[in-house]
Amino acid sequence: MHITFSDDPPIFDGVDLEINFTALVDGQPVVCAITVEALEDHFGAASAREEHVLPAYEQGRARIRAVCAEALDENGGQPVVLRSGLFRVAGMEPK
Repeated sequence: MHITFSDDPPIFDGVDLEINFTALVDGQPVVCAITVEALEDHFGAASAREEHVLPAYEQGRARIRAVCAEALDENGGQPVVLRSGLFRVAGMEPK
């Protein structure tokens, strides 16, 4: 399975309190998300407001994508919602 990420800008979803972004799994788009809670807990977002979570996403983009790619690989390329606890799983903490 070949996993890359679209250069499309992430989209804030204020209803579900997530940032949506697009992964490409074998060239096919798969919409994935990271919760605002994860951005607050692990990437320094000061609140759930869009102006706080989008910069936190940008700052953590490399790690978010790495964790997302691992999750996509483990679930066969299905959409993923990255929650705070996932970043505490062994092997997914920053080095």
